Amino acid sequence: MRILIIGTGTIGRAVVAALSAGNEIISASLRSTTHKVDIADPASIQQMYRSLGKLDAVVCAAGQAKFAPLAQMSDADFRFSLDNKLMGQVSIVRLGFEHVQDGGSFTLTAGSLAQEPMPGSAAISLVNAGIEGSPGRPPWRRRAEFASTPSVRRG
Repeated sequence: MRILIIGTGTIGRAVVAALSAGNEIISASLRSTTHKVDIADPASIQQMYRSLGKLDAVVCAAGQAKFAPLAQMSDADFRFSLDNKLMGQVSIVRLGFEHVQDGGSFTLTAGSLAQEPMPGSAAISLVNAGIEGSPGRPPWRRRAEFASTPSVRRG
């Protein structure tokens, strides 16, 4: 299978390690020199998909969000978090349909802060809950899966 893993942090590296055997793994991230993508920018996502050809699965373990006490968060901090981590992952799915084979899958990752917020996690908890609140089996022509970090479901 040709699997695109977006995000090269702790979770992204763990997903690559878990899925490497017998699969062609393609890594993309904001810092990549090979397959660079800014998930907050739909044009960047579209360019990445065009450069890769057909895929069997996409796993997104990327997305930035602000971490600070709620009283110190600005509207811009929340907008950054929503545009990047939440809408970035949504855009990975909605812009990827034509690039993923029929029967392929999308797996999005959130994190434990969606259920277990802590001081400073207001924006991260919000966007993670938004990702987890997405329907598990949307009426899309490709199957989309929503996984809470650190678990990863295979398509």
